[in-house]
Parts: sequence; structure tokens; C-alpha cells
Amino acid sequence: MPERSEPEGSSRRRAAVAGHEGDASTARALLAHADGDVRATALGALARLEAATHGDVDRALVDPSPVVRRRACAVAVAVASDSAQVSPLLDDADASVVEAAAWALGELGDATAAVVAALARTTTDHHDPLCREAAVAALGAIADPRGLPAILRATTDKPAVRRRAVIALAPFDGPDVEAALRRASADRDRQVRQAAEDLLAPPP
Repeated sequence: MPERSEPEGSSRRRAAVAGHEGDASTARALLAHADGDVRATALGALARLEAATHGDVDRALVDPSPVVRRRACAVAVAVASDSAQVSPLLDDADASVVEAAAWALGELGDATAAVVAALARTTTDHHDPLCREAAVAALGAIADPRGLPAILRATTDKPAVRRRAVIALAPFDGPDVEAALRRASADRDRQVRQAAEDLLAPPP
């Protein structure tokens, strides 16, 4: 990467302005900046201009900076990237990147066995509850039956995860789902109870 020729803050502002003024060439040049915050801002600018490419995203997904990897997850949705490129970030060392990757996978909606299995593993095993919450939400969005056991398990997690897991049960039915919703309707957390009651309510 080139040496910095101007302060980081100035470079970030240039990248942001480029996105608002239609200057894709400046934004693209700043993808090679030495500072991760600048690279992330430049990638966001290209996305704003609808000029980000799959190659830009693929490179950013393996960038050494977690700020860039996190931004790459969002841009991956904008350019309809292959979920197989995003799913490895569910094992990222930075929890905020894992959370962003789970959200992106839910938005991309790719129900391959590998993606569902990776999200299920994150839902049940990740140490960070925000990552588990994002992963179970993605499983609900994808609505693949192979993810249902992980969603059901998440209904016994922390309150925020339980609430998200209950919402994620919406596309599913069956006795296990019914039983989980009945248990959730008596949950000690009001938001969990409300989510379950909403799903149990008969259609108007």
C-alpha cells in the first residue's frame, strides 16, 4: 500500500465526499490507502455510487482491518455477493465482523447446506450474544428446515436471543415449534412473551 500523503482524517473526508459527488475514481484509488478506516469509507463510497464490484468486496472481506471486513459484509449485500465468500467471516476473531457477516447472510438468503450449518453453529456456540442473535435472525430469514434445531435451542438463550429466536420461528410449523412458542408465551421476559403471543394468535 502507498505511503500516506495526507492525514487520515483528510483522506476519509475525501473518500466520503467522492461518494456524494460521483467521483468513483477517487474512491477507488483510496481502496489502497494504508489506513483501514479510509479503505472502509472508500468502499462505502463506491457502494453509494453503485460502482463497487464483486472483486472489491472479495478483497475487502479478507482485509486485515476489521473495520473494512465489517463494511465489506454490508456492501456484499448491495452487490449480491456469493454467500460462500461471506460465510468464512462467521469465524472471524472480531465479534463485530461476525455479527455483520450473519446479518449479510440473512439478507443474501442463500440456503446452501454450508451456510445454514455455519449460521447454526454461530447461533449455538458463539461466545458473543450479539453474534448469536444475528445468526438466529439470519436462520429465520433463510427459513431452511436444517436451521430449525439451532433456532429452537436459541429459544432458551439470553432474553434478546430468545426474542429473536421466537421471531425466527415464524416460517416454521410443527409440534416442536408449537411447543417452543407455548413455552415462550410464559417467558419471564415481556418482549419474548409478546413475540410468542403474536405468532400464536390466530390470523384475523
